[in-house]
Amino acid sequence: MNDLTIRLLAVPKAAALLRHAVREHLGADACPEAELCVSELLSNVITHLGEGTPVTLRITGRATRTRVELTDPDPHAWPVLRQAVADTDESGRGLALLAAVSLAWGVRRRRNGKTVWCELPRESSQSRR
Repeated sequence: MNDLTIRLLAVPKAAALLRHAVREHLGADACPEAELCVSELLSNVITHLGEGTPVTLRITGRATRTRVELTDPDPHAWPVLRQAVADTDESGRGLALLAAVSLAWGVRRRRNGKTVWCELPRESSQSRR
């Protein structure tokens, strides 16, 4: 699999663009979890750093895993896995979803920013059923 790299500004309408790019790159049935992860990572940037923040999405693959990375320019706004307190909470579920669908996830600090990443199994949830 070739790598995919997209640089853009974090705005709400970019989520649909990134999901489409992931589908085109991985295949329509390849990994719906990757689409979910991309949306959640972008949403976190918009919520915590603001609309218009420049980000870079990278999708890379190995024999058994797909790696999704989203890099932003703020090394200090560290994502924290939270538990949503009640069914009425409107936030706090993004990283929990990421953790639930991925094999592993984490954050790598860079000199001029950070990268939040997750690794997903190469086959989709549909083909594992």
